[in-house]
Amino acid sequence: MECLQRFTHRLLPTTTTVAQNCFKNTFQFRNYPLIPLSNQTAGKPIFSLDLITTRSYRSPSSSSVARAGWLLGLGEKKKKQSLPDIVKAGDPVLHEPARDVSPEEIGSERIQKIVDDMVKVMRSAPGVGLAAPQIGIPLKIIVLEDTKEYISYATKEETKAQDRRPFDLLVFFNPKLKNKSNKTALFFEGCLSVDGFRAMVERYLEVEVAGLDRDGQPIKVDASGWQARILQHECDHLDGTLYVDKMTPRTFRTVENLDLPLAAECPKLGVR
Repeated sequence: MECLQRFTHRLLPTTTTVAQNCFKNTFQFRNYPLIPLSNQTAGKPIFSLDLITTRSYRSPSSSSVARAGWLLGLGEKKKKQSLPDIVKAGDPVLHEPARDVSPEEIGSERIQKIVDDMVKVMRSAPGVGLAAPQIGIPLKIIVLEDTKEYISYATKEETKAQDRRPFDLLVFFNPKLKNKSNKTALFFEGCLSVDGFRAMVERYLEVEVAGLDRDGQPIKVDASGWQARILQHECDHLDGTLYVDKMTPRTFRTVENLDLPLAAECPKLGVR
């Protein structure tokens, strides 16, 4: 079976710094044409946002814990596909702002292939959201979806507290996010680019996101609860921000320690 190929961009020869080069040069993405930059345990798979719930599944014969979250696992492992690897924290593409995709580019074969690959990577991870920088592409594209099956891996109490409901696949180019109220909530999040860890993050409960869909047409979504959290998490990626940059102090932990008590001074989970 062919190994997964990493799609992280590689800079052309230059004397400027890595951070500057990340978004000033022309990159060759493997399997994509040149893009000029102008302006499981107990049968339960492990899920990660790209957000995470606090639900754990314990094997009767093992102390390991599988987490259901942003990306909920779907039963048996699917046949491996030749897809881009998920870029991990530390890669410059995750820590620098992405660039806009022009309306003229959206309909091109290369951009549509990037979107298709993002959806496949998100679903196979599995996850409920993904941003283009997470497969090494510094473009403002996000994809997200949450399904009844994903949600079924969490308890009814958790989904009610998180105001989590299923929604169909959404694709955004150049999303612009604004909060619709000042109400916030604290829940644990995870990220496919920071695999194996979780931390509490405070997010707005209601947001509006406007941008272009995969056909280049205007799209606007009013979101609340868990969907609003996913949108904020993914839009942060486009600004070069990871959830650990916004996490509540003293809440960072491994997946295995997710159920352990919070430090005494930490705020409680839930709506603020």
